[in-house]
Amino acid sequence: MKTIVLAGGCFWGVEKFLSLVHGITFTETAFVNGNTETTTYEEVCKKDTGYAEGVKIQYDPSFISLEEILDLYYQIIDPTSLNKQGNDVGTQYRTGIYYVDVVDEPLIKDSLIRLQSQYKTPIAIELEPLKIYVSAEKVHQKYLDNNPNGYCHIGPKFFELAKNYKKK
Repeated sequence: MKTIVLAGGCFWGVEKFLSLVHGITFTETAFVNGNTETTTYEEVCKKDTGYAEGVKIQYDPSFISLEEILDLYYQIIDPTSLNKQGNDVGTQYRTGIYYVDVVDEPLIKDSLIRLQSQYKTPIAIELEPLKIYVSAEKVHQKYLDNNPNGYCHIGPKFFELAKNYKKK
């Protein structure tokens, strides 16, 4: 199993989307790379902790590659939007890729270069090693499974895409 953390706006929808992809075996909402040792959702909403809402995923590379995961991720975000996805605005809603295995960094950089070639404006996806990780409170785990009518900036067609994704 391999691990990566992705931030793409509100973590509820990102977690739901990624949890539907075959080969992704675990998802968890979390706060990542802030400037305090620990935090809570309430503190992150005050916009002074430096944390991003992220989703930790574990995946089986024999079923899905990191490159494929990133290609799916890019479809659910606006990569040129700084600190905003959908109706959510603030630094906690920034986009980011946070790696735990340094060998993944060159692949991620190449992926971001390919993505940038599709846009005239600069992409705003943060790329950093995962430094600080705080699991979100239980109420935020599997939020859209537990609250099917809950807010989500990701459209239903993308959940279908995730469910039906087939390895290239």
